[in-house]
Amino acid sequence: MKRIGVIGIVLKRDKESALAIQNLLSTYNEIIVGRMGVPDKESGISAISVIVKGTNEQISALTGKLGKLNNVYVKSAVTALDLDAQE
Repeated sequence: MKRIGVIGIVLKRDKESALAIQNLLSTYNEIIVGRMGVPDKESGISAISVIVKGTNEQISALTGKLGKLNNVYVKSAVTALDLDAQE
């Protein structure tokens, strides 16, 4: 069953991890509805929000892979709304 959710990503200054995030998001592009990144140059931290629509397994897989990256902090929230029932 498909659900909609958000994945919040915080990245400390690290170009290698930034490239790894980009690669993962490209790999999972079929579940990504939209994303927005906001860099804070002063502190060297970037925040990225990713809106996703997919199964719990797909969303969890992406979140887990992101969380294994160095200098990357991630949290996801998935709604209880069953999108398959809406169609």
